[in-house]
Formats: sequence, C-alpha cells, structure tokens
Amino acid sequence: MLRLQSFQPVLRGEDLRAPMDIYQEAVRYLESHHVPVVVEAEPDVLEEDVFQEEAVSCFLSPLQTESIDFPDTPTLCSPEEMLERRLVVLKGILESEEVYLRELEALLMPMKALRASAGTSQPVLSSRQVQTVFYQVPELRDMHQSFYSGLKDRLSAYCQTHPSPGEEREMSHPGFELIVGDLFLKMVNQIGLYGGFIGNYEEAVEIVRKCTQSDPRFRTLAESMMSNNGADKARTKYTFEALLYKPLDRVTKTTLVLRDLLKTTPVEHKDYVALQETLRLSRSFLSGVNESSQRKREVTLSHGLRRQLMRDGFVVDVSEGDRNLRHLFLYTDLLLCTRFKHATRGKQDQYRFCWYLPLAGLKLRWVADQERSCDTNLRLHTIRTKMYLLRQQLQQQAKGYRGLHLAARSRKKLEQMELMLLTHSPHYRLELHSPSDKSHTLLFSSLYELEEWREAIYKLTTDNIETVPPDLLTLTSACVKLRMTQQPPLQSSNAVEDKEALCGTLSVAIHSACSLQQPTCVYVCVEVDGYEFYNKQAQTHSSVHSLNPHWDQELCFQVDGAQNLRVLCVGQSDGQDEAVLGKTTLKLESKSLIERWRRRTLQLGQVEVTLSLKYNPHPLEPPSSAAQEQPVFCVPIETVAQQEGVLVPHVVRCCVEEVERRGMAEVGIYRISGTTSEISMLKAAFNSNLREAVTRLRSAEVNAVSGVLKLYFRELPEPLIPTELFQSLARTLDIQDMDSRLVSMLSLLQSCPDANRHTFLYLIRHLQRISERQDINKMSLLNLATVFGPSLLRPPVAGVGHDGPAVDISQEVVVQVQVVFSYLQCNNLPEAQISVPYDTDPEDATTHI
Repeated sequence: MLRLQSFQPVLRGEDLRAPMDIYQEAVRYLESHHVPVVVEAEPDVLEEDVFQEEAVSCFLSPLQTESIDFPDTPTLCSPEEMLERRLVVLKGILESEEVYLRELEALLMPMKALRASAGTSQPVLSSRQVQTVFYQVPELRDMHQSFYSGLKDRLSAYCQTHPSPGEEREMSHPGFELIVGDLFLKMVNQIGLYGGFIGNYEEAVEIVRKCTQSDPRFRTLAESMMSNNGADKARTKYTFEALLYKPLDRVTKTTLVLRDLLKTTPVEHKDYVALQETLRLSRSFLSGVNESSQRKREVTLSHGLRRQLMRDGFVVDVSEGDRNLRHLFLYTDLLLCTRFKHATRGKQDQYRFCWYLPLAGLKLRWVADQERSCDTNLRLHTIRTKMYLLRQQLQQQAKGYRGLHLAARSRKKLEQMELMLLTHSPHYRLELHSPSDKSHTLLFSSLYELEEWREAIYKLTTDNIETVPPDLLTLTSACVKLRMTQQPPLQSSNAVEDKEALCGTLSVAIHSACSLQQPTCVYVCVEVDGYEFYNKQAQTHSSVHSLNPHWDQELCFQVDGAQNLRVLCVGQSDGQDEAVLGKTTLKLESKSLIERWRRRTLQLGQVEVTLSLKYNPHPLEPPSSAAQEQPVFCVPIETVAQQEGVLVPHVVRCCVEEVERRGMAEVGIYRISGTTSEISMLKAAFNSNLREAVTRLRSAEVNAVSGVLKLYFRELPEPLIPTELFQSLARTLDIQDMDSRLVSMLSLLQSCPDANRHTFLYLIRHLQRISERQDINKMSLLNLATVFGPSLLRPPVAGVGHDGPAVDISQEVVVQVQVVFSYLQCNNLPEAQISVPYDTDPEDATTHI
C-alpha cells in the first residue's frame, strides 16, 4: 500500500499549515481512487470544537463558554518572508535527500555479496530473487544522487554569495536569484522509475520475509543493516523490510514537498512555472499508480511483533508557547500525537495528525515548570470560582423537565471550564528528544500521570531499533477504533455522584521514609482527585542527604469528590535531574478517616513512606485566590507551631539539619556572620514558601544558614524562654551545687509552653553536638552560650506588668549567658519531641499497603 504521510524535514515553525495541507492532499488522493474517507471541514467552515483549545490559549475571557473558530489559514506574508521560508524548505529537502541516499546505500550494501552467493552451491538468494529484491533501487539511487548534488551545489553557491538576508526589497531580494525548478523538473521526469519499484514491491517484501524465516544467514543480514544517520552521524540499525519501504514512502512525499515548495515561491519567481509543472507531473504519476498496489498491509516491526497500541490519553502539547489539549497514542514503536474532533450529528468522530516520534533512541526528561505569572494565577482562580458556582447550581437544580434542561446546560458549562483548567493549569513538563533533533514538550497536572507515561515509554525504548515508518493517514484514522480512552479525565463528566467520595478537609501528615538504596535528598508529593476547585497537589520540603529522611510535615487539602490519594517519593541527587523513586495509589475510605488520624505505611516500590490521614467533612467555601503561606518570622512560636502542626518549627529544624550536614567543621560557626543579603533572601523565602526556602537553604552559604537560625530567635516577639521566668532563672544561678541548680532549672523549663520547651531542648541538643567538634570549629559551650543567650532569654520590660527590681544591663547579659551555659552543661536533658502526637486509636496498627 502507498502510505501517505507528511514530509517531516520541512514541517518547521515557518509553515504552520503543513500538517493540514498534507492531510487534505492525502484525502484528495484517496478519493480519486474511490477510497472512502471521512473528510474534515475546510478551515473556513470548521465545525464547533468542543475542546476550544484555541479560545483557551488566547485567554480571551476566563469564563467564556461559547465556541470560537480559529481557521488554520496562514497570515499573508511579504515576498521577502516567503523567500526566507523557501530557503528553509530547500535546506530541509537537502537534509532529507542526504538521509534518503544513505538509506538507499545501506539497502544496496549487501547486493554484491548476495549476487556473488547466487552463483555458489549454497546461495542465500537465487539470481532471480536478488534481481527482484533490488529491482530499480540502483537507478533510484543514481537519480537522487544527481538531484542531491545539483541542489547542494546551488544552495552552497547561493549561501556563499548571500550569507545572511539582505535589506533588498521585492524583486531585488537575493532569493529571486536562487533557481532550482529545473532540478526538480528533471527528477520528476524520471519518476517513472518508481512505477517499476512499486509494481515489484509486494513480491520483494514477500521474498525478504520468507527468507528471513527460513535462512539464518539471511535473517542475520536482514536484522543488522546499518546506516550512518542523523546530525551526529550515529549508526542506525534497520531491518531489510524497513529499508525496502523507504522508496515507497519517498514517492508519496514528493508531491507533498513540491506543494510546500510552491507555497513559499512567489508567483513572480522564475521557478514558479517550472514548479507548477513539476507538481502536475508528480500528481499525475501518483494518481496513475495501479490501485492494486495500494492494498492495506499490516506493519511488521523489526522485532517480529505487530504494531500495537500500548497506552493513550489526553495531554497538553506545547508548541511555540501555545498550549493545546491533544490525544496521545503510544504504540510499540512510536508516539502519535493527534487532535481529537467530536463529530457533528450523523458523522463519525475524527482525529487530525499533529506529530509523531519513533521510540528508537528517544530521550525523556521531566521538570517542574516555572512559577506562573500573577496574571495567569488570577485567571485560573476565576475559572475555579466559576466551576465552584456551577457545581453549586447543579446540586440545587430543581427536578422536572426544566430542571433537567438547566442541569444539562450547567454541566456543559462546567465541562468547558474544566477543559480550560485542564489545558492551562499543568506545570509538569515531559520533554521528548529524538536522535533526529526533533523535540516536543508535554504538560501534565499530575506528576503521578507523568511518571506512568514516562515508565511506559521508557520500557518500549529499551533496545528498540528503527521500525517500518508509519502510514500516518491509516494510523490516524484507526485511532477512533483503537483508542482506549474516550474522553478527557473530567470530574464533571461523571453522571453518577459517589456518596463515598470525600467533601471537606483531608489532612495528610508525612512522617518519614525508609529503605532508600543510598543516601539521597528526597521529598514526598501527594495528589488527590475530585473537582479541581482547590489545589489538588502538595509537596513536603526536601530532606537532607539521608537514608531515613524525616519530615513530620502536615499537608491539607480542600476536596470535593475525592476518592483516591496518590503518593510519590522523589529523589534529588546532586547535579542530576529529579527522579521518582516510587509511587502508589491509596483508596480513601471516609468512614475510617472521619475525625481521627489513621496511620499508614505505604510501599512505594522499594521505598516505604509512613504517613497519617484524617478527614473532616464539612460544606466547602468558595475557592480563595492563591495565598502565600503564613509568615514564620516575627510571629509567636506557638502560632507558627500550630500552623505547621508541629512542636519544633520547620525553619528551626531545617537550619539545624543543614548546619549539621555542612557546618560542624566550620570555624566560628554561629559566631561569624553570613552575608546579610543572603540571610534576608532566605528569611523572605521562609515567610512565603517553605519548600522553596529549603531548596535555597541547601545551596546557601552555611554561615548564612546559621545566621537565619539566629535571626529567627532574635526576632521572636516573645523570647523562647518566657520573660516571666527570667528572675526565677537568675536566682538559680546563686545555687552553688551544680546538680541542685540543674534540677531547679529543669523544673522551671517544664513550666514553659510545649512549643517553647521542645524547641529549646532541640536547639540545646544541637549546640551540644556543635561543641563536641570545638577542636575544629573553635565553638565551646561558653562561646555558644554567649552567642545565643541574649536571643533566647530576655528580662521583662520595666513598667510592663513587671513589679520586680530593675536589672542592670551588665547583669542582664551575665544572666542570659550563664543560664544558657548551665543548660548546655546538662547531660540528662529530656529528649525534644518534634511533632504533635497523632491521636490514632490503639487498634490502628500500622497498615502496610
């Protein structure tokens, strides 16, 4: 069968209509041979597109629900712009010819050896079989070699004379001097050579298949044909059948590439008439090919399997800055990106071809996208608010005919709003890079879904080799029948409401992870499903380099319709991209989670993550705009601890962990100040985004990290050791017996609020570990007490609820330093409790999933 597909090298950003033109050309060709095809509407009369990706991408109105058509017609351009595009097309043709010639050379490579073998007593192929397999291939090679040499010479001469676009206008533009029409006309006048090849193709392929199965010598040859391909001249592996298909594929591209070239050639150009005639001859030849050679044939891949659909789904494709919802199909040997079109009444659903990438040599990389602009966040918030209001209307719609009619309208609008959100909220990027320097970027809202796609693609790319090129028209048309995913993943499309779904607040406390293969910086990402009125994803901060990281970090979600929880553990190795270490899905059971914590240990591949869950059902408030996290500096420590659901604030823990990781041997740690600007930057980060703050902390100067910790305690509105204890602690210093003094001081410490007491104990333990390395860092217990004393303990302000005697300033410093020094000398301090105990019931044993 003649396979109609796009001419890939010339489908560049300069020609946005190429895929559509190719599709229409293929349709017209098939119709001329009486092959039934569902014809899409012409660009100027496009049917209503349910997805409205064009309308969404322009963001004309965040709440717009009416359809807007954006025709595919290109904008008018000047002759200069046309000629610049023409040059790009010609360079693409030259590159494509070079690749094609290498493929023909690779196909002809074994011809001499097979001919020589045919005269022996044990031939691999008979003389007749050799002639059949290679029929017309040398002639095709010579024809294209002549065309390639001529085109290369003229382009080289032109580029040497005109290395860059000049300032000439109209007919004086240097592009008018580049004449190539005669070369194309000469080649097309010899296109009849392809007629013989096409008529012989079926028999040649049959010989190759039979001999591959019956003769091990030929099988070895047929599965190991090589060609230097790509910009880096890397050797590419082909099958014999794949190489035999190349000329068949090439002849269908000839007409298409001539159309592309003619489109970019101004009418007044000397080549225009010659190219018109060339295109006419090419079309005439193509339409005259015997229809019997167009029979549909299944494609055999290089490893003997049939091409199969492995996975499909809706993704957001990024092209030239625009986001469009696309239907992606993963086959055993390629990725096919299509645009789905709902059919009007009485017609069949259709797919439009967008692009495809062979899996052979495909490289994958995922990253989190940069933060959205304030303008984008505002528009997304407007969409979410509209969705929330439509959802409320649906729940309150009256019954009866009118109620059903209104409900149908509300649901339609809700689906359209959710499609907008699905298109413009994703921020995880999956970058695809092929050996032929073609790249595409896909966006996902869910890291879990992205990882499923990445894993599926990665498995198929292992030991993959060049396969038979796809018949894009047939493959795209078959998507309607092959697809496994019918509709985009819209919560609003669910006709039946699940009574077990969660509506309210879901709290997830991430405790720790274990069973890591090696020490790594990791974080845990949690995702929930349901309506996306609120943020459906949250992450812990990144841990220190550890085998057993701890977070004790609480993540809260406002949910409507949530049924599943997805948990991922992501590793961050130094100098390498982030990698998902494991993932799992947990079914949310509202009855077991209501009003109490449920502790679970989840198995994420080889990693175990321990967390606790609690669900509080309640009516939901309208979504609020994306607000920053509550500040932590200059805020009472009890308030910060309560906000974070811990006893020791994250800013304290993270700074301590980082100092112990990199600063234990730093001379003068806590005494030598860090850069003021860097400390201010870290302070601002902790006040706005904990995750971002910890990421910056990992690469900040260690003295800046210690400076942030000192600044936090210094800026507390009330000191860590309450002011009312100052006089009592001062009196304990009069106790001469050290043991008795410490007993009294520990008793006073017990009267402190929980967050103050546990944070103080946590800090003292840290400073004791610092002093253990004083021979290197020169920080003794007394030095540390001198640094921290004035920040941790302050005398009461005279006249502000204080009736005792005033304290002399010099005496004040002595008390501050000596009190902290005494605590630092205590070896039997109680252990600090970092997080609030979760009130799990005794029968709630840890559940392994």
